[in-house]
Parts: sequence; C-alpha cells; structure tokens
Amino acid sequence: MAAKTGVRTSVRIVVAGDRGTGKSSLIAAAATESFPDSVPAVLPPTHLPADFYADGVPLTIIDSSSSTDNKSKLYEELKRADAVLLTYACDQPMTLSRLTSYWLNELRQLEVKAPVILVGCKLDLRDEHQQVSMEDIVAPIMKQFREIETCIECSAATLLQVPEVFYYAQRAVLHPTAPLFDLERQSLKPRCKNALRRIFTLCDRDMDGALSDEELNEFQVKCFNAPLQPAEIVGVKRIVQENLPSGVNDRGLTLPGFLFLHALFIEKGRLETTWAVLRKFGYDDDLNLSGDYLPVPSKQAPDQSMELSNEALDFLRGVFQLLDTDNDGALRPIELEELFSTAPESPWDEPPYKDSAEKTALGNLTLNGFLSRWALMTILDPPRSLANLIYIGYGGDPAKALHVTRRRLVDRKKQRTERNVFQCFVFGPKKAGKSALLNTLIRRPFSKNYSSTTEDGYVMTMLESAQGGQKTLILREIPEDGVQKFLSHEECLAGCDVAVFVYDSSNEDSWNRSRELLVEVARKGEVSGFGVPCIVIAAKDDLDTSPLAVQDSVRVCQGLGIEAPIPASSKSGDSSNVFNKILSAAEHPHANIPETERGRNRKRYHKLFNRSLIFVSVGAAVGVIGLAAFRAYAARKNTSN
Repeated sequence: MAAKTGVRTSVRIVVAGDRGTGKSSLIAAAATESFPDSVPAVLPPTHLPADFYADGVPLTIIDSSSSTDNKSKLYEELKRADAVLLTYACDQPMTLSRLTSYWLNELRQLEVKAPVILVGCKLDLRDEHQQVSMEDIVAPIMKQFREIETCIECSAATLLQVPEVFYYAQRAVLHPTAPLFDLERQSLKPRCKNALRRIFTLCDRDMDGALSDEELNEFQVKCFNAPLQPAEIVGVKRIVQENLPSGVNDRGLTLPGFLFLHALFIEKGRLETTWAVLRKFGYDDDLNLSGDYLPVPSKQAPDQSMELSNEALDFLRGVFQLLDTDNDGALRPIELEELFSTAPESPWDEPPYKDSAEKTALGNLTLNGFLSRWALMTILDPPRSLANLIYIGYGGDPAKALHVTRRRLVDRKKQRTERNVFQCFVFGPKKAGKSALLNTLIRRPFSKNYSSTTEDGYVMTMLESAQGGQKTLILREIPEDGVQKFLSHEECLAGCDVAVFVYDSSNEDSWNRSRELLVEVARKGEVSGFGVPCIVIAAKDDLDTSPLAVQDSVRVCQGLGIEAPIPASSKSGDSSNVFNKILSAAEHPHANIPETERGRNRKRYHKLFNRSLIFVSVGAAVGVIGLAAFRAYAARKNTSN
C-alpha cells in the first residue's frame, strides 16, 4: 500500500505455488525464526513489524491454498498483492516445471502487475548427487517472464536464507528494478534517464554541463543528509573515468558520468540508492512526479476552466527563445525532443496534441502553435500540464502556475469575460466541412480528399482580439455519430464557450441535419443550465448555394434569437472573418444564446409561478396585518368597557 506521497506504508506479499512446496512452513519460519513442528494447511495473514527490516515498512504475508475450491479467493489475493512469491520444492523438479507451465501464465492471464520472486523451498532435502546450477535453470525462465524480479532458494528447516526471501520481496516493491533498468540490454530505461537528466540539470546550478565538487556535495547532502569526503569524491570520479572517460572533465562529473554511476549502482544491486535520489526529487514508482509536487488548483464548478498564469506563459516564451537556436521563429522536431528530454516522455506525440497546432511549411512548430498546445493541455489535463512545466525547468511557485477562471454563469450575468482561452465545440453532419474549417484555423492546406471523422479532433491558435491582446481559440470537432453519446452527459456543455454548427450551404439535407443538432444542443443548454452562444456557418460558399437552405437557416436563426449564418469557404482559404466572429461570441457570453419554444414556455411558466408566489405572499401579509389590526381594535374596545 502506498500513501498519497508515493512512500509505501506497508507491503502485501502473497505466497502461491503447488501443494507441498513449503509455503506455510516458509511463512511460519520467517515469523517465528524457528522451524515449526506442524503448521495448518493455510496460515492466517501473518504480519512482520516495521522494524523487521531496515526499510522500516511492515509486511503482511498472505498464505494460499492450491485447492481448486479456493481458486477464486487466491485470484482475488493475487490481484491485491504488492509482490508475489511463487514456490517450488527443491527436491521435486516437477514443481519447478509447473511454474512455467501453469503459475506464471496464470499470473499473466490475471494481469497481475506485481513483481514476482521465485522461491525454491526445502533446499536441505535436495539430492546431493543431483546438484545443479540455479542460474542455469532460472536464467531461461527469467528471460521468458520479465516480471520475475529474482530467484532465491532456502530451507525453513535450517532457516537458511529464510529472512532474505521476504527481504527480496519487500525490496522488489520498495525499490523495483523494472522502471529503472532494462536487464536484457543492461542499460537504464528511457524514463529513468530522463528523470536523472532533470535531476542533474537542477543540481548543475552554474549550468556548465558538469557537477563540481561543491555541487556534488550539495546533491549528496540533499539526498542522503551527509556530505562526501574529498577522498570519496576523488574515488567516485576515478571509477567513472576508468570506465567512461567522457564521464568526467575539468569542471567535474558530466551527465554521462552521472548516468553511468546510477547504472553501476543498479548493476551492483544497490537500487535503493537510485530510488532514494528519485524520491527525494519527487518521483513515484512510475517515474512521474507524485501528487504532492503538483498543487493543481481545484475547480468549484464545471463551467470553470483552467489557464496558465502570466508568469508561466512568460517562462514558456523564454524557453521557446532559448530552444530556437537558429532564430527562425519555429522549433524543429529535434528541438522539441530536447525540450522534453527531462520529462518521462513527450506529451505531444499523440492526439489530441499531435498535428493540432500551426506549423511552418517545413513542419516546424511556431510560437503561436507552441503556446496553443500548452493552453490545450492545461484545459484538458491540468496535472499533466503542471507536471511538464516542472519537468522542463519551471522554477516559479507551482501553486501559482495555473489559475481557475470565473464561472461562465457569472460571466453571462456580468456580460463580459476575463478568460484568455476559449474552447468551442463544432457540430455538423458528415461532409458539411467541419474538418476543413478546423484545418483552415491552423492554415493547413485545403484537401479535396474526404475521410470521415470518428474521434474528437482538436485544433487551436492564438488570435488578436478586438478588445485588445491575444486570445487562444480551441476548436473541438464532435463527430456526428458521437453527438448522442456526448449529449447524454449532464455537464457536456459546461466546458464549451461557443457552439458552432456547420452545414454544406449547397445541400439542403445538410442544413436540415445541422438544424436538428442546433435545436438538440440548445435544448440541452436550457435543461442543464449551461446554455452557450451559438453560431451557424454556411460552409462551401464557393459552390452554388441551396436557396431553400439559405432561407430556412436565416428564419431558424431569427426564431432562436441568434445571428444569421456566416458564409465561409475553406477552399478559398480566407476564413478570418469566421474565426473573429467565433472569438467575439466567446468574449460576449451573454449574447447569441438560442432560445427554443420549449425554453420560452418554461421561462413563462417560471415567471407566472414566481408571480403567483408573490401574490400569495402579499395576500398572506395583508391577512396577517388585518388580523393584527382586528385584535388591537378588540383589545381597545374591551379596555374602554
């Protein structure tokens, strides 16, 4: 079990294996430090206290039955395990074969992610004339099943290596090998390299590409609370230089040397050293920054959104300029790769970020596209955005890097917004021109080839606002086939600043379907309380328009109380007027909100109901006053008599 900080507060170990392999005897011997005369078929949960091993973490050991009657219980325990011990009997070779033919495959089918330790029990009973090398037997098994952390043989009868069995199991949980090291290639894994690269960069205060003796000592004190002696520093450098000449230069320990040292620690079985360093700098078992290092502000209402602070934006502009070594105003893929070399991986290699922002003709990312991607990541995944800010070197207060916007409901009442990033949902039937509209926003060339959109698509850019300054406009395409599922969520429109409805102006059927979508979304806004400004776009204006579609679309928009459709042609390439209209609608959250007949009736009903309540309240008040006056009159009359 891991606490919120990522530090383990307990370790749960499940012991499984064939009947008669010594599971219960092994557990009992570890707990009592003696060989039991007899043990039950299955022991109850056994607890080893925190001071049993040096790491100070208590262990809970779960014994198991091999009976088929108890299989469901065993499966449940295996899924809850932090580590699994699979036992075989050293005097029964068949039980070792069963590990590969049954047990290890069973764990894979159950999708057990816990590290596995192979434990040979009853070592004292092995035939002395059939001595074999454990490495020769186990190495092929470990190569086939990478989830195996290690293998150890023991004897409960003689207590030989019994404590070590559970120590290795605990260490596999507290200091796992898998996230750090590729055993087959004998090298650090990419995520581990990136984490250590970030740590090296943070410790290299003078940014000269090497850790001086002073910087090495500061690192040592931060991680292990004790400085290195001068002779120790010399010794460390000598070891590195003998094995990797480029690992040391006249300024100190280089990044290759720093990485070499940690690979050496791991190869020598000192994983706890590297894990101590990683955890001191905030990493969890998956080599991500743990939650305690990511103070993401909380939204109090669904119609709030998240944006980067001005300080964070200034930092990102500075990073862009630093990486843009050729001063061409754009970042090449190799420069972006360098940017995220201290992050677990690039967050922009997959949708919705990949190919969603403006690029140059050479495929390089402009500053506009760079900042727009950060804006999208901040809206969709604030913790990931903050984490990546920190990974790439943001040194400001993380708690002030993001801020929560005011509720859109408040913006509507005040008839203005303070937002700098607007998310607009784009609806429309197939072949209406939705994707073409999105492509136009990021200046992607028009394509005659049509492919149906099946997943939500995003594009974003920064536009000059008529009110001054730059605003980020995000367009999210909702595929027609996904609209019903989208609208089934009560708060689906809470994150929307403007709803855009696209139809093919040359096709009457396209308008009819777009009209249906417009009415559905308008009704959803009225029912949920998250009504949004709506804009209708008559796309493909370069084609012969359908007179009926044009006339009806104008009539419907008037009936709903929104602006008439905006003609647009993605083929012509100039749609700046369209995007300025969308931006203006987002900046005026109180306008262009459609009102259906059903919505008007509901509003009238509420007005009548509220008016009735007022009449009832006034009538009741008059009655109370009249009663009080009558009582006062009666009292005076009685007094006069």
